[in-house]
Amino acid sequence: MIDIKQIRTNPEELAAKLAKKGFEADFTEFLAKDAQRRVLTSKNDGLRGEKKKLSGEFAKTKKDGGDVSEIEKKIKAADAEIAANEAELKELDVFIDGVLNTLPNPPPDDVVAGGKENNEVIRIFGEKPIFDFEMRDHMQLSELNGLIDYERGAKISGSGFWVYRGEAARLEWALLNYFVAEHISDGYEMLFLPHILLEKSGYTAGQFPKFAEDVFHVEGEAGAAAKSFLLPTAETALANLHRDEILKEEDLPLKYFAYTPCYRKEAGSYRKEERGMIRGHQFNKVELFQYAHPDKSEEALFEVLEKAERLVRGLGLHHRVSKLAAEDCSWGLGKTYDIEVWLPSMGIYKEVSSVSNAYEYQARRGNIRFRDANKELRHAHTLNGSGLATSRILPAILEQFQNPDGSVNIPSALRPYMGGQERVKIKK
Repeated sequence: MIDIKQIRTNPEELAAKLAKKGFEADFTEFLAKDAQRRVLTSKNDGLRGEKKKLSGEFAKTKKDGGDVSEIEKKIKAADAEIAANEAELKELDVFIDGVLNTLPNPPPDDVVAGGKENNEVIRIFGEKPIFDFEMRDHMQLSELNGLIDYERGAKISGSGFWVYRGEAARLEWALLNYFVAEHISDGYEMLFLPHILLEKSGYTAGQFPKFAEDVFHVEGEAGAAAKSFLLPTAETALANLHRDEILKEEDLPLKYFAYTPCYRKEAGSYRKEERGMIRGHQFNKVELFQYAHPDKSEEALFEVLEKAERLVRGLGLHHRVSKLAAEDCSWGLGKTYDIEVWLPSMGIYKEVSSVSNAYEYQARRGNIRFRDANKELRHAHTLNGSGLATSRILPAILEQFQNPDGSVNIPSALRPYMGGQERVKIKK
């Protein structure tokens, strides 16, 4: 959520920042209703003060045996005016909160306007693999090696699901173990999180109300007040871990990571080339998260980015890092860097990690604060990064490290978790 003071003090500047994200904002009506709300609030404060004074006079006059009828009339008139103002204030609050809840996180000055076409590649690791044989895509390699069972995944759960088999299941588990070991060694606390979240969690993370239809909702008991959904990413839960808490400044930054499956509808997002595991309704991911001091959140952003990129480098995968333009950043995030692996069969780079700074947007929605050295309450900054998502890492490993016979070399970083095995062999 955006601080309302930003709108009051410089609406034109804020509108210009939001325009970089493709969001048109006109705050004229908002400012008029906000001013009206403040007038009514001030008026009610005055009326309550006057009512308190009248109540004192009423009690004294009655005790002295005097006539209280005129005082009683004034108290009733004050009550009626307060009630009328409160009804109007309620309507104004609905309008003001409605506007604030629909505003995206404004990008900082160093994030350029526009969409994917304005993303900036800031570095590239390694060289694109060149094959002196007819290469196969990850689906062909999966079939040849008996790795991924798409047919039975669809039979069990429908399209967009798959089953890891044999060495693919072991490779998936090896990847997750590799990620976990690296994050523990870097001092991050590991968490196991619930997979069913309350609607308020989606709101705090900045995904609701705009993207409420992109998740799988869970039907609870009849008449249940709280709605629930399956988590689309561990970030959604991690952003709520300290909701409505006042943190200690000396404890910042708080560093967490969690492994979860991620559940997403991905409605209408499939393209012809996105076959197999490139896009599905359920995939595994290890997520990094920090609650940082506002003065050090940019430093924290590059720390998380380096950690995520180090994982991909450790696998030996050719990849690049891109700084996203404003419209390509998620709604609730201010600045994002993507780590993208090369998929030879598609001839394109695909994102395997997004590392982002939400600044105070999520913390303001979740009322997550800390008290600084001057005893002033401030909102923490929140940062997240995939560390990593496996559903594109595994296809990249299969395609980049394939051999002429269809077998696949296992990255050395994963071999300790594969019992020393060096190659995924063709299924006999």
